[in-house]
Amino acid sequence: MESVTVVLALLLSVLVSGALGRLVPLPLPLIQIAIGVALALGPLPSTALDPEIFFLVFLPPLLFLDGWRIPKRDLFRNGRTILALALGLVALTVLGIGMLIHAMIPGIPLAVAFALAAVLSPTDPIAVSSVAAQAPVPRRLMHILEGEALLNDATGLVCLRFAIAAALTGTFSLPEAATTFVWLALGGLGIGAATTFLLMGAQDLLRRRTGEDPGLQILFSLLTPFGAYLAAEHVHASGILAAVAAGIAMTYVEIQGRSLGTTRVRRTAVWDTVALAANGSIFVLLGEQLPEVLGHAVTQADVQGAGWLVAWVLAITAGLMAIRFAWVWVSLHFVLVKAHRRGERREGLTWRLVAATTLAGVKGAITLAGILTLPLALKDGTPFPARDLAILLAMGVILTSLLLASTVLPLLLRGLRLPADSSHDAEEDSARAAARHDAVTAIEALQHRLVEAQEDASVAVEAGARAMDRYEGLEAPTGAPREGGGRARQLAVAEKRLRLAGLEAERQALYRLRRSRAIDDVVLRQLVREVDLVEARLLAWNPAGRDLPTPRS
Repeated sequence: MESVTVVLALLLSVLVSGALGRLVPLPLPLIQIAIGVALALGPLPSTALDPEIFFLVFLPPLLFLDGWRIPKRDLFRNGRTILALALGLVALTVLGIGMLIHAMIPGIPLAVAFALAAVLSPTDPIAVSSVAAQAPVPRRLMHILEGEALLNDATGLVCLRFAIAAALTGTFSLPEAATTFVWLALGGLGIGAATTFLLMGAQDLLRRRTGEDPGLQILFSLLTPFGAYLAAEHVHASGILAAVAAGIAMTYVEIQGRSLGTTRVRRTAVWDTVALAANGSIFVLLGEQLPEVLGHAVTQADVQGAGWLVAWVLAITAGLMAIRFAWVWVSLHFVLVKAHRRGERREGLTWRLVAATTLAGVKGAITLAGILTLPLALKDGTPFPARDLAILLAMGVILTSLLLASTVLPLLLRGLRLPADSSHDAEEDSARAAARHDAVTAIEALQHRLVEAQEDASVAVEAGARAMDRYEGLEAPTGAPREGGGRARQLAVAEKRLRLAGLEAERQALYRLRRSRAIDDVVLRQLVREVDLVEARLLAWNPAGRDLPTPRS
């Protein structure tokens, strides 16, 4: 009963935070953290954050959804920049911040300092998305930040694993660390993609045998990230990367265009709700842990005063930003140099762009869950050195980075222009034209068949003219069938069949353009959703008193 109460309190907190976010001019993550603190201090039962349960319950669906929805063309186009941030920056941060922490706080052993730096090095994809919702992040910058956040967790967690091993055993093996990292990364990516293709293949087989049930298809998609995560963790690969790869692979399953429009509409609503609840719950949980972590750390850690704690947190945060600023500046400078060598004209690098990219590298719940995995004791039974202080410092950096990103980032992004990027307008126009052409062709073909099959050919001709209205900018609203006897009913039924045929042809044309890479995922998702919503409205109209099957190509 206590667990149920905690879950309901979390969901209610997310609901309240959403309402407050519209009324109070404060960033939503900070509101949710404050609500979490209030819960911890209130009479309701609180929960201890088990890192393993946290990673399993919250991260797979959110990382899967981010991997699914991130535009793949932009992800691969900015691949070098993303890898530089996800690999090189993490390694540099672990070394630099680890040395800074050990030099600044001698009571923290070097191995523990590296462990703390390792959990502070990756950005949190959930925190990045939440901050981006409060600030108008330019599209290309957002894609780079999302790609970085999706991939750098594995690097940071590998560094954490070996820092803990060094603290426990006093030894460190670089070849072993490199081998483990390769397996974690490649194994996680491969298992995640394979899980999606296997589960979606089973779903497709079930659909061909029994027909499509939207509820079952949605349940398949909800279970996929958990299956990928558990399969990867079972063989000691990266479950986080497996969830990301499963989401990326889901895109390539989806562009085959086999699902019904009604399934996609319902699935989008379900996943949006899951993302809203999970994102909010993470920050509420983070706030709920704050009083206990703070109290325990202050009483147990060897701290010289609150002023020193604040100074250490600010110094670590400043060090993280300085390293990130320098790395981003150098990385983007090399990108511009290579672009100039290829003859591409790009705008110069501005400090505001680099500063915005630096501040957007926020820390979040992954950092908190990672630092809580520090063992309680060494192998000889003595307490793990400086564990409570490390947790307290990690919590302070999380809050500081969130506060800075939520307050300063919108000011930096105001009026910021990224180097010129291709507009989606031309792609969208060409995609609409191609979809319109295929829809008209499909309607004309079905109209000819209806003319041959019906005694009254004028019914098919008139229904075809009405169905063409959508593609001539004259679409009339679909409503209840007008009175007029048998001919009016025949006309309405024919019109519905023709409209459905045109919509299906539109959708298949869009998927074909995406498979040929003529359009990207953003344009595809927008236009397919338009078609799905029109189709859903049309299917709800039943002029003949019975349901009509959706034409399939």
